[in-house]
Amino acid sequence: MTSATAPVGRAQGNGAGRLSTGIRGLDVVLLEGLVPGRVYVARGGPGTGKTTLALNFLTAVRNGRSSLLVTLSQSESQVRENAAAVGIDMSGVEVLDLAPTEDAFTDVDAYDIFSPADVERKPTTQRIMQTIDRLKPERACVDSITQLRYLSPDAHQFRKQLMALARYLTGQGATVLFTSEASRDAPDDDVQFLCDGVINLEYGPDGRTISVSKFRGSNFIEGPHSMRIARGGVRIAPRLLPLQHEREFVVESLSSGIPELDEHLQGGIERGTVTIITGPTGVGKTSLGLQFMKEAAGRGERSVVYTFEENLSTLVQRCSAISIPTAEMTRTGKLSIVQIEPLDYSPDEFAGQVRQEVEDREARIVMVDSVVGYQLSLRHRDLDRHLHALCRYLRNMGVTTILINEVEAITGDFMVTEHHISHLADTVVFLRYLELGGQIHRAIGVLKKRTGDFDKSLRELEITRYGIKVGRPLTGLRSILTGTPELAAAAKDVSAQP
Repeated sequence: MTSATAPVGRAQGNGAGRLSTGIRGLDVVLLEGLVPGRVYVARGGPGTGKTTLALNFLTAVRNGRSSLLVTLSQSESQVRENAAAVGIDMSGVEVLDLAPTEDAFTDVDAYDIFSPADVERKPTTQRIMQTIDRLKPERACVDSITQLRYLSPDAHQFRKQLMALARYLTGQGATVLFTSEASRDAPDDDVQFLCDGVINLEYGPDGRTISVSKFRGSNFIEGPHSMRIARGGVRIAPRLLPLQHEREFVVESLSSGIPELDEHLQGGIERGTVTIITGPTGVGKTSLGLQFMKEAAGRGERSVVYTFEENLSTLVQRCSAISIPTAEMTRTGKLSIVQIEPLDYSPDEFAGQVRQEVEDREARIVMVDSVVGYQLSLRHRDLDRHLHALCRYLRNMGVTTILINEVEAITGDFMVTEHHISHLADTVVFLRYLELGGQIHRAIGVLKKRTGDFDKSLRELEITRYGIKVGRPLTGLRSILTGTPELAAAAKDVSAQP
């Protein structure tokens, strides 16, 4: 046995004195939160979640300090109703309502001589400053800054007013968040240049995403991260970066509990490696993966199965019928079976669930059943990239990964996987159907094992009520991988003898 340590490549952040955004996942992306006393902007199109994000930010005040929301588009009552609808308590947030009222339409004649900008700008600014002077908030948000642009006679005046407002707010000790209704027709490049941090929100066919494109004085996790609006506001699942995670572990062989299979694998599968179990439907892939977990439970180790396709009760019942006590393993905490609806999860959210099992609950074996189900959660994203990140993370953490891969062909030309992911595997175990004497049989073989040698023969596999049985090498057959094997010449000669 040897000791292995995962590679190091952690982005460094400075958590000292940071201010939480009120959203755990966003704090992770920003490497422990915002730098206090600076100005940030959350920008995006309609419906991307800017206001909800702002409310999470405002309600995360510390030590009884106050926060201020200046709303220029929605009324205070609308803001509070929308917050209550997603379970955000705004009782500690003061709202300065500067949104147009119903009287604005009937008073339009008042602007016959002067433009709305000339009439409204000064009273609006004065009300904001008076409220800040009185409240001295820890956090302040202007939702949205785009409305202030409409109150300025030109772009130059808008930039001057925005800079003055930002400096006034930070001068009073506030950390400031602007929201901006960014679009091609109304670009907000000037706002981005002014602010210390830029948070981008998008809502497309693949769901909501959030990214950071600027953060003065700090690193951050780049790229798009999954986002959704749920009970409590915004939830963010940061993109998985495998090199940021490491754990020392001992590389050792993990037995399947089946002597013939361990002999076939020359010891078993190794800790901290990736094994693909591949084959057609119903051939026993999931059962074989769970056999390794049964043996792990006997060693006192915890495993987790993510099933994307099979119903939980069906899986438990089926395993019980072949002497794999998943119900007992679950009851004692040695196994967790998690049923996943793939269309309800993004790859980042799924990776977050896996991290919880590994880091918080000490799972030592993780099985994904199956690759096809996992691919559905990607919604046209790159399967190879996301699966590579997940497997690399699990390797670095010393977790043994089992990927269940289904091939469509029952018999015929041999194919390891139809998804071109075999390069991710350290070990590939394949199962095949055989037709012998008018009956269906199963065969098992090992195609690849990076960590050592293995038996090159194929063996018969049986799944019985007493468990999984692996037979002797099928030396008397040839063309097994075609699914229609024939007797080898030597076997024919023996069978022809009187």
